[in-house]
Amino acid sequence: MQKHGTFAWNELMTADLEAAKAFYASVAGWTYQDMPMDDGSYTLAFVTGETVPVAGLMAWPADQAGSNDWFAYLAVDDIRSAIQTATVAGGVVEREPFQIPGTGWIAIVSDPAGAMIGFLEPAPMN
Repeated sequence: MQKHGTFAWNELMTADLEAAKAFYASVAGWTYQDMPMDDGSYTLAFVTGETVPVAGLMAWPADQAGSNDWFAYLAVDDIRSAIQTATVAGGVVEREPFQIPGTGWIAIVSDPAGAMIGFLEPAPMN
């Protein structure tokens, strides 16, 4: 389990998923596994020989905010407490907590300067 306050996940939202996959396969040696989702698919990236993914990639329209950008998530022990603390510290909750089965709870917050960050309360390990 990730420790509170550490980077827990990174994902790339890109207008050209195939070009991004080719690039990171070349420079980082990544291999991929596509995961079906309700609204398309999500691609998990793996370092060759590893079984735990290092990042996620997803197709994202070029005209939408966040396109062609990496997005990071911080591990938090308690999503509700984390967003409350962020709000008190001057942050803004951009997307209320939502659950991804098997992954955990996610919320999107902007800091006082407007930088966006995801919070991830990982699902318990069985």
